[in-house]
Amino acid sequence: MNTEPERKFGVVVVGVGRAGSVRMRDLRNPHPSSAFLKLIGFVSRRELGSIDGVQQISLEDALSSQEVEVAYICSESSSHEDYIRQFLNAGKHVLVEYPMTLSLVAAQALWELAAQKGKVLHEEHVELLMEEFAFLKKEVVGKDLLKGSLLFTAGPLEEERFGFPAFSGISRLTWLVSLFGELSLVSATLEERKEDQYMKMTVCLETEKKSPLTWIEEKGPGLKRNRYLSFHFKSGSLENVPNVGINKNIFLKDQNIFVQKLLGQFSEKELAAEKKRILHCLGLAEEIQKYCCSGK
Repeated sequence: MNTEPERKFGVVVVGVGRAGSVRMRDLRNPHPSSAFLKLIGFVSRRELGSIDGVQQISLEDALSSQEVEVAYICSESSSHEDYIRQFLNAGKHVLVEYPMTLSLVAAQALWELAAQKGKVLHEEHVELLMEEFAFLKKEVVGKDLLKGSLLFTAGPLEEERFGFPAFSGISRLTWLVSLFGELSLVSATLEERKEDQYMKMTVCLETEKKSPLTWIEEKGPGLKRNRYLSFHFKSGSLENVPNVGINKNIFLKDQNIFVQKLLGQFSEKELAAEKKRILHCLGLAEEIQKYCCSGK
């Protein structure tokens, strides 16, 4: 990606919350991948006018503009599906923050649409670009898992905006699948006290070799953002990840991957493996949601 680009892809950022703001910053800073991209403007439901000299544009203009070739979808999860569909139909490439949709069928349909339009559809997974994940991947490789657990705690969550906990927490599921391969659902429960803004989802999964994995998402007032993990192998145990440094520029690393896709630098095999993993995780999230909601 070191060559000076012959052309730049015009980008619009949809949604300027935490992720959208970081995306806009990365697009405007001199990075190798940013050299291939040109920030045209941003779309927001709020009337903001401009941010740091970047103009707000209407969704209609973003969709119809010849100049805009790429959309970064950084809005709340419940709106992702609709935005992806609109931008793909308008012939734009799409980068979307996870989860791309809140259902498996919708994700499959959007991928078919992207293929039909000959456009890149990329779902961001910055959790796989973290130092902790790199450390875990190295620790886990070649070991036989006996059992494991991953607990994530955080403050209250707005489900209407971010989806059922299995979707809003899909980055944890993605860790487990990326570390241990495809998983199957054994059982799932959801304990909720809406008046206290408290919820706890407990999911029992198993690997293809039938090793049990427990995934818990616990959200409520006073709970700090934290991840606790424990993996037991035949050769020993791993309890929590040591402090392996700061996760620098993870959104930028994700943008680099996206630009490589725009430039056709990913093999069909790599793209197919990534798509298979993403759909597997979305399918599991949906299954978990159904299991919890059927009151089994």
